[in-house]
Amino acid sequence: MTLDSGDDASLVPIWPAFVTPTLRILADGQTRHRKDIFDAVAEASGLSPEARAETLSSGSSRAEQRIGWALSHLTKASWIDRPTRGHYVINDEGHRALARYPDGLDYASAREIFAPFWPAPKSGTTSPATDPQATAEIASLDPIEQIETGVSRIEAEVGQELLSRLRESHPDFFEQAVVDLLLAMGYGGAEQRGKRIGGSGDGGVDGVINQDALGLERIYVQAKRYKAGNNISRETIQAFVGALHGFGASRGVFLTTSAFTPSAATYADAVPSRIILIDGERLVDLMIKYRVGVQVKHLYHAVEIDADFFE
Repeated sequence: MTLDSGDDASLVPIWPAFVTPTLRILADGQTRHRKDIFDAVAEASGLSPEARAETLSSGSSRAEQRIGWALSHLTKASWIDRPTRGHYVINDEGHRALARYPDGLDYASAREIFAPFWPAPKSGTTSPATDPQATAEIASLDPIEQIETGVSRIEAEVGQELLSRLRESHPDFFEQAVVDLLLAMGYGGAEQRGKRIGGSGDGGVDGVINQDALGLERIYVQAKRYKAGNNISRETIQAFVGALHGFGASRGVFLTTSAFTPSAATYADAVPSRIILIDGERLVDLMIKYRVGVQVKHLYHAVEIDADFFE
């Protein structure tokens, strides 16, 4: 399960919640590898299988990211030592800290304790005025998650504008856009075998993707440029299935800028033909993911220490 939004949608506690559990795991004085600490802290914190399965947009584990950030703070505060690469052990300061904070830390207390170890903002930079609660929630995330949260907010805003533009576009443009999307997703092969066939006499389909050079395997496309609330009905999907039968086809993709009624979705799942329904929300998500109708404005690189360099 991948969550692209902020911490409010996550089952994994923010990183300060892992500080005390990490100290408890190390309290026996044994030196442990980073991976063993992750597993032990997750178990001790009672993380559910669903929480452990959460991933960031990069595919890395959200729980490991947050436990790792807690581990990093403990190291910077000199509450634990790193005797060898990837291995950690508690020290006297760590034992004293565990005695001081047996009930754990919230973000406010963690900020007070660990803020002296955070890098100072670069001179000349300013923070825009935002909702204080939202600012605090973002600050409680580790830097990688802050970046991903910011990117998600940008993509949400771009997605809304993209959907609005698609709804206002000419039907021919929209039909070509969805064909372009399917080709960008890899359908049609390296030769990009796909085209728009909408218009009078289209037989009830707007596009076709040839999966092989001879066109033996084809995917037919239907595109409906509707306003929000004007949802696609079961009858419309039935008509599309009938059009597929007219072409002797068994696979089709129905894309819309609105949504599908429950009965339409149920019908699509029940028919023998393989029908994929893509509503407006998923449509713009796919367009952003496969860079159709959008372009990359900035590219940032997150760096970390190359431990091999210092071996």
